[in-house]
Amino acid sequence: MTHIEIRHAMDPVSARQLDTAGLREAFHMADLFHEGEIRLVYTHYDRMIVGGAVPAGAPLVIDEVKPTGTASILDRREMGVVNIGGPGTVSAAGETWEMGRGDVLYLPMGAGPVTFAGQGRFYILSAPAHTAHPARLVTLADAKKVKMGAPETANERTINQFIHPEVMPSCQLVVGYTQFHGGSVWNTMPAHVHDRRMEVYLYFDLAQDARVFHFMGEPSETRHLVMKNEEAVVSPPWSIHCGCGTGAYTFIWAMAGDNVDYRDVEPVAMEDLR
Repeated sequence: MTHIEIRHAMDPVSARQLDTAGLREAFHMADLFHEGEIRLVYTHYDRMIVGGAVPAGAPLVIDEVKPTGTASILDRREMGVVNIGGPGTVSAAGETWEMGRGDVLYLPMGAGPVTFAGQGRFYILSAPAHTAHPARLVTLADAKKVKMGAPETANERTINQFIHPEVMPSCQLVVGYTQFHGGSVWNTMPAHVHDRRMEVYLYFDLAQDARVFHFMGEPSETRHLVMKNEEAVVSPPWSIHCGCGTGAYTFIWAMAGDNVDYRDVEPVAMEDLR
């Protein structure tokens, strides 16, 4: 069973008028992972699709996704899949990949229907593509690792880059995840924006009673959303995107837009945040 929701893009002036419920309705994504279902959110931010597939004993297939306007989802798109659950498999274009927890799979344009099976909890990301690059399974050992931050500033972390130009080619999809070292809870502060790319975060590995305070909005008009385990948030190109947890967490970041340059950002000075 596949559920599809559509989220329209919002400009910063309109976003300023929203209360907490309005912000959550526009940018927050909950309930992506339901046993026996595929749940997708089709956003109008660079046409990124975000979703989850939980086979729970019976294979699940993504094929036609009506908002894309094509016969099959990957006719004019590429896809990244991150397994945040137990062992599972993903099959497409006559191949099957075994995926353990933390593995990331890239599927190119033209790969056809995608089948999910096993005990995995599969996080799905898809963006429009103009050419087909080779499919590739990237494990945590294969990822490029960038260490940043320090214990003194509570932001010591390792950025793991998977679908990334320094690891493998893609059209516009860039995917990785950030893991925090013991005692660190702050991500990307001072903050930044990148007007040429949208971004989406999935927070996971949170304890049941833990929360992440996700900060968003224009630098001069910041807001926040309170996030639970396995919840996602879309970040428009005009918005900052950073967070602080009440305990340990990991987050998956994914981007789509004009380029795949991870360093193409506009830093925001602390004194400019409001």
